[in-house]
Amino acid sequence: MKKPVVYTYAKCSTCRKAVKWLEAEGISFTEKPIRETPPSKAELKRMLAAQNGELKKLFNTSGGDYREMKLGSKLPTMTETEAFDLLHANGNLVKRPFLLTDTVGLVGFKEEVWAAALR
Repeated sequence: MKKPVVYTYAKCSTCRKAVKWLEAEGISFTEKPIRETPPSKAELKRMLAAQNGELKKLFNTSGGDYREMKLGSKLPTMTETEAFDLLHANGNLVKRPFLLTDTVGLVGFKEEVWAAALR
């Protein structure tokens, strides 16, 4: 398995838990700041496939930017291209932590899910 890339936000406690878990498990990874360097459109496309095509799973639906932009009502009619443009332009909108390998795509952190996918 290719070394995971994990997009995180330093002030996010869930992201810190995920990083701590990866380190405790001895899993080598590359960490990227999600706000400064949001996932590429190619990475978003791979993650969408890993989430069974559910666009909403890629969005940080509890975030302020999501609410301010009223994306809850816009998302159901949004095209994949529109969604990727938004997510790539604004890392705050991306569900985090966001982990990708060549075969795994995980958003959010649930230890049992990450353990099953990465061990």
